Amino acid sequence: MNILVTGGAGYIGSVAVELLIECGHRVAVLDNLVTGHRAAVHPKAAFVLADIADHDKVAEALKNYEIEAVLHFAAFSLVGESMTEPIKYFENNSMGTMKLLKTLLEHDVKKFILSSTAALFGQPETLPITEAAAINPGSVYGESKHLIERMLHWLNLTQGLGYVTLRYFNAAGASERFGEDHQPETHLIPLVLQVAQGKRESIGIFGDDYDTVDGSCIRDYIHVVDLAEAHILALEALQEGEAKAYNLGNGQGFTVKAVIDICRQITGQVIPAEILLRRAGDPAVLIADSGLIRRELGWQPQFTTLESIVASAWAWHQAHPNGYA
Repeated sequence: MNILVTGGAGYIGSVAVELLIECGHRVAVLDNLVTGHRAAVHPKAAFVLADIADHDKVAEALKNYEIEAVLHFAAFSLVGESMTEPIKYFENNSMGTMKLLKTLLEHDVKKFILSSTAALFGQPETLPITEAAAINPGSVYGESKHLIERMLHWLNLTQGLGYVTLRYFNAAGASERFGEDHQPETHLIPLVLQVAQGKRESIGIFGDDYDTVDGSCIRDYIHVVDLAEAHILALEALQEGEAKAYNLGNGQGFTVKAVIDICRQITGQVIPAEILLRRAGDPAVLIADSGLIRRELGWQPQFTTLESIVASAWAWHQAHPNGYA
C-alpha cells in the first residue's frame, strides 16, 4: 500500500514508518520539521518538507506517491503549553488537520488513522479507561484532538471517510534505529535518563501524597514499537467507510517512583530525585483498558514490562547521546 505519514520525522511517527517499510509498504513522510528531525526519517521513505495545512504541497505528494491511506501523527502535544498558547494548538492540530482532510477527500483518499490521546478523558470516572468512558478533555491539547475526532465522525457519515482513532497513553522506549528526542523534553522516562547521562542534576516528582502505593502518580506506559504495530494493524484492517476508536495502553500502572527505581536499576546510576508540589490537574491514576483492540485486531504488546521499555530507551540514548544532533 502507498501510505503518507504526517509527522513521520517525529518520535512515534518515525518508528511507525520503520515498521511500515519492514512490512513492505511504500511510505512517504510529510513533516515541517518544526519539532521533528530530518535524521529520523527512514532512508527508504520519500520525504516531503511541508506543513499539513499546505494544500498544494499535500496534493502534490498525494499525486506523486499515489497515496492510498494516511497515518496522521503531526501535532503539537505539550499539555502545559496548550494551556498558555491555546490558539497555537487549535490552529495547528485542529484547523491544520481540517485542511489536511479537505485535501485528502479532494483526492479520494479515504483511509485515515489518527494518532489521538488519552488526554481526551481528563479526570476519569472509572479505571481502567475503556472506549466508553466519558470524553471530557482537561487541556486545550486534549480538546484539539477531540475536535479532530468529531470532524472524522461527520466526514465518515457524510463523505464515507474510513478512519480509526487510536487514543494512547504514555509512549516510551525506542527501536534500535529511532528514539525519543524532544526539545524541550517533557516525558518522564527520557528526563530520568538524562539525569543518568549527567545532563540533569535530579528528577522532580510532582507530589508524593496521592492515594497510591507510594504516594506518586500512576501512569500506563506503552512501548513505541507496540504502539506503531497497533497503527499498522488498524490500517490493514480498516474497511471502506468504517469508523473505529481504540484505547492503547499496557494495561498496567507504574508509579513515578517505580519508574525512577527501574531507571536506576537499568542504568546503574544513582539518579537523585526531589519531591515537588503537585501539578494542577494531574490525575492520581491513568490506566488504559486495551481489551477491544486485542479482541478485534489481535494486538499483542511485545514489551509488557517496564524494565524492557526502559532498557530499549537507555540503549538508544547511549547510542545517541546528543539525540539526532
